[in-house]
Parts: sequence; structure tokens; C-alpha cells
Amino acid sequence: MVTKGLLVTVTAKPGKESDVASFLESALPLAQDEPDTTAWFAIKIDDSTYGVFDVFPSDEGRQTHLNGPIAAALMAKADELFSSPPDIKPIDVLAAKL
Repeated sequence: MVTKGLLVTVTAKPGKESDVASFLESALPLAQDEPDTTAWFAIKIDDSTYGVFDVFPSDEGRQTHLNGPIAAALMAKADELFSSPPDIKPIDVLAAKL
């Protein structure tokens, strides 16, 4: 069962929209290698807003993810791809169907 999650949103710099989409898509294998990442989604919200929604069984799994390679890559690319820093919101999962 999942109880914790993250909702991360980013806004692409003008002209970087396809680069942001490609970057997020390329993170899928990294998420697949994380045993406590129960579900992981890269999403497009509108023409310039993208995000990641992922869920975990515990705070420990969420923290491991935040200290892992996806978060590191996200922060390393932030200045190049995003018009502002990523908005990272920890969330609690009230109910889920996986």
C-alpha cells in the first residue's frame, strides 16, 4: 500500500518544452530501478508546465527517492531547462488503486 507521494511541477523555459518532455521521459529507467517507488508518472499539464507524480509505501521510500539520481538530475538541469526552480510538494495518499 502507498501512503506517501510527491507532486513535482516545473515550467519549461520558452523553447525548451520538448527538452523538458524528453528529460522527464528519460528518467523512467531510473524510477524503475527504485524498489520503493511504487508508481511513477511523468506528466504534461499544459504547453509549458510538466511534472512528476510518484508514490511510495513510506516516508523512508520517499526520502530515498528525493536523495536519488532522478532528483539529482532534476536539480542539475534546472537552470538550463526551467524558468523557475522545481516545485516539490510532499503529499499524503488518502486512497489508491494501483
